[in-house]
Amino acid sequence: MRLLAVLAVVALAVTGCSDPAPGRPGVLSAGIREPATLLPADVADQAGRLVTGALWTPLADYDAATGKLTPRAAESIESTDRVHWTVKLRPAKFHDGSPVTAQSYVDTWQAVAASHWAAAPVLTKLLRAREITASTPDTIALTLDRPSGQVPALLSAPGLVPLPASVLASRDWAGFAKAPIGNGPYRLDGAWRPGSGGTLKRVGEGVGKATEIDLRVGDPAAQYDEVKSGTLDLATEVPGEKHDAMHGDFGDDHHATWALPQAGYLAFPVGNPRFADATVRHGFALGVDRAALEAGPLAHQADPAKALLPPADAPGERTGTCRPCSFDAAAGKALLKQAAFPGGATVYFGPSTEAWTRTLVVGLHKALDVSVTAQAKPASGSVDGPSTLDVSLVTASPYELLSTLASESGYADEVFRQNLDLADAAATPEEAGELYRLAENQLLRDLPVAPLWSGHGHAVWSPRVHDVLTTPFTGPVPAGIGVS
Repeated sequence: MRLLAVLAVVALAVTGCSDPAPGRPGVLSAGIREPATLLPADVADQAGRLVTGALWTPLADYDAATGKLTPRAAESIESTDRVHWTVKLRPAKFHDGSPVTAQSYVDTWQAVAASHWAAAPVLTKLLRAREITASTPDTIALTLDRPSGQVPALLSAPGLVPLPASVLASRDWAGFAKAPIGNGPYRLDGAWRPGSGGTLKRVGEGVGKATEIDLRVGDPAAQYDEVKSGTLDLATEVPGEKHDAMHGDFGDDHHATWALPQAGYLAFPVGNPRFADATVRHGFALGVDRAALEAGPLAHQADPAKALLPPADAPGERTGTCRPCSFDAAAGKALLKQAAFPGGATVYFGPSTEAWTRTLVVGLHKALDVSVTAQAKPASGSVDGPSTLDVSLVTASPYELLSTLASESGYADEVFRQNLDLADAAATPEEAGELYRLAENQLLRDLPVAPLWSGHGHAVWSPRVHDVLTTPFTGPVPAGIGVS
């Protein structure tokens, strides 16, 4: 279940931590990796999400586990028929003093779709609006091509935050990413310094606990040691070699783990005769030692899958077990024998999955006693074996992931598609959640894709830090962190 971890931290000595050197009152120092970009609609990494999450305020926060919507930049997101939607905005300004209007969103979303940034599929494939207009300066009107109850979840995507008119006119996206201007609780004081970091200044009273956040780019292992010695307040990533030591070094009150919007899968080419039988696919799934992947190439940055939908994207608590998530070599071999699988398979990988794919195929060969090799996936054309997927989500809606998984494997079952469409059109979060679970259960039965792992993040902090809130898309929420 997707959870928000709220950890109230008191200034107590922790076993293994030295007393921190006094920091500037109200100033938080935080260690992060170098963000890939600070253009919010194209962010796909944890560091970028943390920084842009401080610089921008999304229309709303959405929790897939509960279906709860919390309006933020929006005052309301409403519809009477689930085809025509109205978004009412709260009064707001960008950090340059220009107003945030409904037209700001309309123009930004047009730019996102046209530029094919990471958030573009939210608009082009998931929202599928026939028309988006600014009916008044503070009202966005959307007309969809079908009834959908997922609009609040989709509009809550962090990549759909507004851009100011200046960059929408200049189209200088690279220049803007060096000195971004948002509508959030913090502004960037000067340009971002690649390899070094940047300083966030609080925009107004009550919008953030720390008056200033000193973001320092560096190596996560070194940042971990700096927090331990008291020269850094917060490290937003814990490398694998520090994973076991984290619990002793910082105790339960000074570290957090949260679900990331990221998961790994093995997608089968269901149209290929050798993998058309679900028995074969289940056999391969049972031959995966997920714990070995977690402890090995994934370096303790993931959990072995326990469901098809990862915790960051799951509609409520899952009931029952995920049999294909188990490691059972004997059962896997028996299933391949039952299906008269001819033996031999190539597992294809992309650039982001090569390291753990090579460990995966070694384990499959050992567990199933069949020849399994790894090969880079060709740029085009079909493949004759399974492919590993590293899926990074841009929304909290299960619709995004379920439709992506079906597409990647070529799975086109009509009942599955009907359940997915009904979940999209559902009038209530509860009804949608039940339908998403039906669709998930069908995928687990037919298994066009086998779940392997779900990502998680770690953070550690010093005794002068308190009230650390984490969410899947931002990790530690900068505006909520207090510092003495």
